[in-house]
Amino acid sequence: SLPEFSEAELSRYDGLDGQPAYVAVDGKVYDMSSEFRNGLHYGYKAGIDQTDAFYSEHSASLLSDFEIVGTYAP
Repeated sequence: SLPEFSEAELSRYDGLDGQPAYVAVDGKVYDMSSEFRNGLHYGYKAGIDQTDAFYSEHSASLLSDFEIVGTYAP
């Protein structure tokens, strides 16, 4: 089964200093390192829950492009 990320744990995966860029959307944690540069994607930060921001710009179908690495339980 996949690991569960707390808010503090997710914040470590901010895309900085060689860390992958993980983002929570709808309670799932996705590896979005391919889209985040230095922890940012068009001003949005990695390492946090970006559910609302994600849906303001993208459709749910885009999530299938990214690997689910865990679940999010703040």
